[in-house]
Amino acid sequence: MGETGREEYKIQSFDSETQKLLKTALKDPSSVDLDKVANIIVDQSLKDCVFSKEAGRICYTIIQVNNMPMMALVNPVYDCLFRLAQPDSLRKEEEVDCLVLQLHRIGEQLEKMNSQRMDELFSLLRDGFLLQEGLSSLSQLLLLEIIEFRAADWKMTDAAQKYYYSEVTD
Repeated sequence: MGETGREEYKIQSFDSETQKLLKTALKDPSSVDLDKVANIIVDQSLKDCVFSKEAGRICYTIIQVNNMPMMALVNPVYDCLFRLAQPDSLRKEEEVDCLVLQLHRIGEQLEKMNSQRMDELFSLLRDGFLLQEGLSSLSQLLLLEIIEFRAADWKMTDAAQKYYYSEVTD
């Protein structure tokens, strides 16, 4: 199997009607009920945490098509992020990585849409970083990095870039 194109997503677990809806949403978001699409994505993400990463990619693509406003997706995306910020998820590096990746991609835009929910999410992340037992070193590093990233107005300072990414490559 060769390299998949940018437009290929892992949606095979859905029935054919849902796959068609998702494919349509990815190509022309204005032609579908985005609330329905968002609910499908959130429901699947809550059932299958591995799908959360794919859900983030799908939502990101839908948002980017035609520079469409993402208001219909804000709360469902926040719901997924809040799920990934729960103590049981923070103990799993893959889920912390997914959470941080999505916040890097769309955190700034989400905050502009609903800053109160972002404050609540980061309160959970700070508590998780400071109080959660059983976090791996990598999870702690990722959480600290995203907390600093937001504190720096969603930008990575040179010093932070050097610190976090020299640690990973060394």
